[in-house]
Amino acid sequence: MPSYLGAIGTANPTHRIAQPQIAEFMARALQFGEGDTRKLRALYRVSGIEYRYSVLPDYGRAPGEYTFFPNTPTLEPFPSVGQRMAAYRREALPLAVEAVRASLGQVPDVDAATITHLVTVSCTGMYAPGLDIELVQALGLRPDVRRTCVNFMGCYAAVNAIKLADAFCRSEADARVLIVSVELCTLHFQKSPQEDHLISNALFGDGAAACLVQASQLPNGAPSLSLDGFHCGLEPDGHDDMAWHINDFGFEMTLSSYVPKLIQRGIRKLTDGLLASLPVQLSDIHHFAIHPGGRKILETIEAELGLTREDNRHAYRVLRDYGNMSSATVLFVLREVLAAATPADNGAPVLSFAFGPGLTMEAMLLQLSVSSEQLIVDSERNDEKDQFQKSEAILATAH
Repeated sequence: MPSYLGAIGTANPTHRIAQPQIAEFMARALQFGEGDTRKLRALYRVSGIEYRYSVLPDYGRAPGEYTFFPNTPTLEPFPSVGQRMAAYRREALPLAVEAVRASLGQVPDVDAATITHLVTVSCTGMYAPGLDIELVQALGLRPDVRRTCVNFMGCYAAVNAIKLADAFCRSEADARVLIVSVELCTLHFQKSPQEDHLISNALFGDGAAACLVQASQLPNGAPSLSLDGFHCGLEPDGHDDMAWHINDFGFEMTLSSYVPKLIQRGIRKLTDGLLASLPVQLSDIHHFAIHPGGRKILETIEAELGLTREDNRHAYRVLRDYGNMSSATVLFVLREVLAAATPADNGAPVLSFAFGPGLTMEAMLLQLSVSSEQLIVDSERNDEKDQFQKSEAILATAH
């Protein structure tokens, strides 16, 4: 029997900053001249991102008003790893707790004391005693809850957390797993004009997501996703094109422009490997939850698998409104899929992908479970197609 994922709750910091504002901050920080600033603005304009969230207000402020970066023309002395980790310790727990409360609020019959396993996910900060223990105390979880930390795996890490939760539930019928992903990517801005740093600075934002996985469907008829299959692929040629290293001034992301080509080369093989042992063909799938690592990645997958932008609308919406929040992002996209589901979608397959260092490509096949008695009401999504088409006018400027 499959296990079920649902009650996805999300949270973002209070600082919501428009993409052009961030571009201006970056141009000042890098001391770009007029020509380079114009190119940087174009990069941000074609990103498909309108807003990102940050625990740092500085990205939307003028020089002299910074609270984290030094108020100097060059931002020197540039914040150290220690300073960034202090900010992570301060900000990660409240954001994670907010996401968990948003999750558990969807299933009021689930008491925190009934959670048997806690899986925390993050690649943007580490400390011990860590986020897992702090969540046990903040949420009132049982002290004997079984804790697992998935750290430093990058954007695909939530898929590994879901795999773990699925294994727990398949081995223990009464398992109830709480997954919590929190990523504070904007703490790790790199003041470098290298292309991969310019790209990563243009994409990443902060966010947290939490969900429940258990061996039976969630209570109260809450919509959920059964976990039907997983498959992992590696493109070793991309070892140096997507990487995540700790240096003296934060965690340094390498994200080259070659990544979409690597995904193009491997995405069909990944999909075929996932579906090979399942009674589902790609043509049967009309719901997709793809990690929006960037606009080019989404467009590459569409071209290779014959998808349309509307098929991929949930990923574009998350990219537009939040940017890339590393591991938390695919849970935001899955939340969109659940929020848009109707009773007519009951039993429909959902294909999900996430990507990260390695180059690692993860795939999941899920199935919507929506009760005919479940009413999904969201005024912002009553006519999702119309909303998406309206956003096309904005996104069209990115082409």
